[in-house]
Amino acid sequence: MSDPVKSTTGQGTRRAAQARATRRRIIDAARELFLRQGYASTTLDQIAAGAGVAVQTVYFHFGNKATVLKEIVDVLSVGDDEPIPMLDRPWVKRVRDEPDGRRALAIWLANSRIIFGRVAPIMKIVRDAAGADAEMAAQWETNQNQRFLAHHTLARQLADKQALRPDLSTEEAADVIFTMVSFEVYLLLTGVRGWTPDQWEGWINKILAAAILR
Repeated sequence: MSDPVKSTTGQGTRRAAQARATRRRIIDAARELFLRQGYASTTLDQIAAGAGVAVQTVYFHFGNKATVLKEIVDVLSVGDDEPIPMLDRPWVKRVRDEPDGRRALAIWLANSRIIFGRVAPIMKIVRDAAGADAEMAAQWETNQNQRFLAHHTLARQLADKQALRPDLSTEEAADVIFTMVSFEVYLLLTGVRGWTPDQWEGWINKILAAAILR
């Protein structure tokens, strides 16, 4: 005789996995559409068709197009849909545990290159849509605040390692990192000037080390 508790638990686990897979299909379909034809030109009906689901399913999981875009940014920022914030990721722990400030900065920037490679094209869409869409303007502000929080965390860790220049406060270091390690600078160099992501990483390492480290 089957155990009803185990049976119910198994069914719940399968439903959760199916719901997660559906959400990811919607996110992937929306990302392709946003990149190909822009945010304003993409409809929820098109996203649903691309994901192979009913439009009501998109509404059920996300509610509106802005939330779909937010979820795309969140997934691309960390590289998966696991519910683990970026600052709790293993590579951030490596930065925290690395005693040498230059090596810690290099670890951070190597991972920033990977993140920018995934998310910078979508962030350009968010930025461009922010001028005409209040929800996108709020999303852009949220993303900027989150990015500053991450870079302030890095600056504080470098200060704890006694790695910052003595004439530079933690706040000033955070401002410099926030400004230089930005989507705008990355896109200018890799998108407009044709640099490779590796070139950007080498350059930003030298620039930041000279600007903020002892």
